[in-house]
Amino acid sequence: MIGELSKKLHAGHITAAELTDSYIKRIEEKNPSLNAYVTLLFDKARADAARADKMLKAGLGGELCGIPYALKDNFCVKGYETGCCSRMLEGYKPIYSSTVVEKLESEGAVLLGQTNMDEFAMGSTSAGSIYGATKNPVNPAYAAGGSSGGSAAAVAADLAVFAIGSDTGGSVRQPAAFCGTTGFKPGYGAISRYGLIAYASSFDTVGILAGSADDAGKVFNVLAGGDDRDLTSTERIENLQPGEADGAVKIAVLSEILEKTEEDVRQAFGKMAEILKNSGAETGEVSMPCLKYALASYYIIACAEASSNLGRYDGVRYGHRAKEFTDADDMMAKSRTEGFGREVKKRIMLGTYVLQTGYYDDYYKKACSLREKISDGFSGIFEKYDFIALPTAPKGQIRLDEKLAPTDMYLGDLATVPANLAGIPAISINIGRDRNQMPVGMQLMAPKGRERELLLFADEAEKRLKDGI
Repeated sequence: MIGELSKKLHAGHITAAELTDSYIKRIEEKNPSLNAYVTLLFDKARADAARADKMLKAGLGGELCGIPYALKDNFCVKGYETGCCSRMLEGYKPIYSSTVVEKLESEGAVLLGQTNMDEFAMGSTSAGSIYGATKNPVNPAYAAGGSSGGSAAAVAADLAVFAIGSDTGGSVRQPAAFCGTTGFKPGYGAISRYGLIAYASSFDTVGILAGSADDAGKVFNVLAGGDDRDLTSTERIENLQPGEADGAVKIAVLSEILEKTEEDVRQAFGKMAEILKNSGAETGEVSMPCLKYALASYYIIACAEASSNLGRYDGVRYGHRAKEFTDADDMMAKSRTEGFGREVKKRIMLGTYVLQTGYYDDYYKKACSLREKISDGFSGIFEKYDFIALPTAPKGQIRLDEKLAPTDMYLGDLATVPANLAGIPAISINIGRDRNQMPVGMQLMAPKGRERELLLFADEAEKRLKDGI
């Protein structure tokens, strides 16, 4: 879609202002029922579009010039409220913009608004937002996924051409699978995190939601690269060109994940695997025993980092402050109690617990050691295979009226957190429907630095599926 729209914009067949107004109209019609956007920036969007039209008229701007997009509510936008869908940050207006926003602005992209999410990106349904749940555009009885559910729903409902999300343990890929879109998580550090409000700093990754792998690749080309303001960012990304990924492709399927996959999802995954085989790919089932520790390792480390990152919200410098208190300690306790939701408090408490003296070695240190083993396990597989394929959400869709136990919600991350533990790129593409006619996603993973090769292969897989070969 981005390619077609860009050609029309550069040829003068449509203007950025006209395209933006068409999306604003759709948002006004559909968003009240979907709840994908929580902050509408229509005045800014129109100003962005006017600037884009000037760039286009002058022969400037790339493929994203004039293209309307949505932004998850945890990316800073200078002068506009950015709240992580939490009471803790209600009314907070950053004095700077994230690197992602700066790069998209310089390219001439048009920001339509900020999207719904689980509070501080902690959740799998986007129901943990102070603004209420985002509904799945395919069937509003189902969750849009989380934590980037608003971004996924906006793309699926055509309320944005593409959207930016964050992926800490699957928060771009899982909602993409639920809503039937494409969700791309680059390797850790491939895109600058500057201006992304932190959850777990060693996992947090800027992700892209789009209608196809090709569109995701176009956005990635603009956003990728190092940033002096984010020392974890890197320039080390292979610059593969179309056609260079030709030849026999070897794909590994992780048996530990497939064994725990629901039948509907397994069938759709099997059909897609056959399509890849028929197109010349070689597939093989492999075992990675250390994966059974992935969830425990991820949640121990992520919660420990969250307890540290969210310690800054104490009612002193910024964020929610309680109105009634007796002293400084009481003010901090009440501010945090009132400002944070249930899931956030739970993860802060767990993180604080595992970092305590006496528990650090038993939990946090062991989790870090297991993380290294999982990363080494992936490296071993990639010595023999080009990609790894597995279902994105083995447990299937989640209904909004379904009461999930916390452990059930965490188990839904079974297939996504390993990529974050290893820091490798991963993408979810839509491969079919389950018995309830809800989307099913397949996830592809690649070695570090091979983002463009992964995007090219995912694009080819999407085309093969569309053609039925």
